[in-house]
Amino acid sequence: GGGAYGAAKAGGSFDLVRFVQQPQVLARIVSAVFALIVFACLVGDGYSSLPEDPHLFCIFNHNEDACRYGIGIGVLAFLACIFFFMVDVYFPQISNTTDRKYLVLADLGFSGLWTFLWFIGFCFLTNQWSWTRPGDVYIGADSARAAITFSFFSIFSW
Repeated sequence: GGGAYGAAKAGGSFDLVRFVQQPQVLARIVSAVFALIVFACLVGDGYSSLPEDPHLFCIFNHNEDACRYGIGIGVLAFLACIFFFMVDVYFPQISNTTDRKYLVLADLGFSGLWTFLWFIGFCFLTNQWSWTRPGDVYIGADSARAAITFSFFSIFSW
């Protein structure tokens, strides 16, 4: 039946299968996986060192900000996905339409902001990767490309 802000009337029982089949829940799961991939690629192989110097540097043109930005938005996006996933679980139990409205607007606003930040991250990582000398990257090139690719995919999943 009819409800407020895209959910059924408050107080119904929780159906896991129906919940997981909702488009916003599927998009949130995909966004969390993409954020986890970007974060893991940059933490795992985003830093390297030269054989003669044990000091770690970011493989994106030795620009520490590129790695920090990718890791930062990846971690925050993953945590936000978990938070909004919990909101999605709890949402049908909220009877106050004003609270529902604010949660939907917060979700919409955060998703818009994070879409923009993923776009900036994709452009930044791609630019820094294009300036990276091939001789500076012994390992981690595939992880760098994966971080760029999933940053691009994240633009659309958010």
